[in-house]
Amino acid sequence: MNANTDFALSRRTMLQSTGALVIAVSMGGTGEVLAQAATTAARKHPTDLDSWLSIGRDGKVTLFFGKIDGGQGTDLAIGQIVAEELDVPMSSIEVVQGDSALTINQGGASGSTGVRFAGKAFRQAGAEARRVLLMRASERLAAPVEQLTVNDGVVSVAGDAAKKISYAEILNGQGFQSKIGWNDEYGNPLALTSPAKPKAHTEYKVVGTPQKRMDVAGKVFGTSPWVGDIRVDGMVHGRMIRPPVAGASVVSVDGSSIAHIPGGQVVGKGDFIGVVAPKEWNAIKAAQALRVTWSDAREPFVEMRDLYTHIRNAPVTNRGGNDRGEVDAAFARAARVVTAEYEFPFQSHASMGPGVALADVRSEGVKVWTGTQKPHFAANGVAGCLGIPPETVHAVWIAGSGCYGRNDAGDVTMDAAMMSQIVGKPVRVQYMRHEGTGWDPKAPASIHRARAALDADGNLIAFDFYSKGFSRLETNSSENRAGDTLAGMLTGQKGARQQVFNNPEGAYTFANRRLSWETIG
Repeated sequence: MNANTDFALSRRTMLQSTGALVIAVSMGGTGEVLAQAATTAARKHPTDLDSWLSIGRDGKVTLFFGKIDGGQGTDLAIGQIVAEELDVPMSSIEVVQGDSALTINQGGASGSTGVRFAGKAFRQAGAEARRVLLMRASERLAAPVEQLTVNDGVVSVAGDAAKKISYAEILNGQGFQSKIGWNDEYGNPLALTSPAKPKAHTEYKVVGTPQKRMDVAGKVFGTSPWVGDIRVDGMVHGRMIRPPVAGASVVSVDGSSIAHIPGGQVVGKGDFIGVVAPKEWNAIKAAQALRVTWSDAREPFVEMRDLYTHIRNAPVTNRGGNDRGEVDAAFARAARVVTAEYEFPFQSHASMGPGVALADVRSEGVKVWTGTQKPHFAANGVAGCLGIPPETVHAVWIAGSGCYGRNDAGDVTMDAAMMSQIVGKPVRVQYMRHEGTGWDPKAPASIHRARAALDADGNLIAFDFYSKGFSRLETNSSENRAGDTLAGMLTGQKGARQQVFNNPEGAYTFANRRLSWETIG
């Protein structure tokens, strides 16, 4: 492997390290490989305090963050929250994020909820860790907890500075081996409880202070890899072949059409068709040269110039919404009604570059390197596509070109895993730009009508907002289920296919308000 991209943590190595060292890759700070003392058993369940943080013999505090930072500085915020609760310096904090083998599923980077939800959980974990450490320090120092103070991870007895012990000395590399309360939910709703009381905001010394970002140096100096940089021995490069029209099936594939390309190989299962080659340029040429005959399929949508007329006139498949107050009565007595209508096209969550992933599928387990914002869900999706247990898939998040809502990062991960299983080698798949924007999950095209009722003084007395469009859950917002991925669909798996839209969220409170939506097929 390239020295900058050596992320060879095998499942066997991890499982054999119980009670010893867990080798983890930190996506914060320098991006170097960290060795932190922690038991692997603690990685498996949210009720183990060791699943959330560890303190090494060198005093370094490693946080196991089940979301990812997509550029907002979420890892830094989580670090500040825990540093505050533990009374340790920010320089001692390292954050491991988005690794499905080392972190608990906290929902990925869902709607920028990293601090709102995950921060609350880590605040409680940090407070509980401090409580446990002070109880143990009390025993070691033969002093009541009430007489103990903490400064930079060192516990001392008030009035007797000679009596002190560090967090690192208390744990001695053995981990907390302590439990914490959990609400039995994974993803965004995951919450922790414990007897510990987090600090009041008036006590803050770290939270709210300016700190250096954990990711900038690695990006500027190239010491932290991007997902496209990852290479493993024996890998080949893959490219997908998509039909000219969505819904078309493979009739025949002419493998001889790429016989002239060195190492070119057709990879197929059902309507899942791709090519691999030892050199990436040859994989690109093979994808361009491969002759595939597709079945006839009708265009799934009307011409774009007729899109909004179609939406307005199409039969309704489902509807929903909610009212507050007397909306119709308020509009009836309004001195003035303001109406506006908006047309929203199909939207790609397009990032700076197309998706790329690498997968290594072996009989003893699967490892994927992915830039998706939801690596735990990607691991589940891979398992579903391959027909294997989810616990055998290890998804490692590596920063990519961005992920602002679900884009093509999840689908490219499934494609790489499918190809690797078929060819029996590690496969790296990188989409071309036209694939990333042509086949990624789209925000649905829709129309929106807003009405506001004003009284004679110009006060808003009622608000009515109506949406109509294609369902937002024709494909799910994550790749958690194989049927919601291109690879799964092409091999016959069924996805969400729910007819549902969303009401808008707003900070305004209206006494009379109606929010409603309708979907079309």
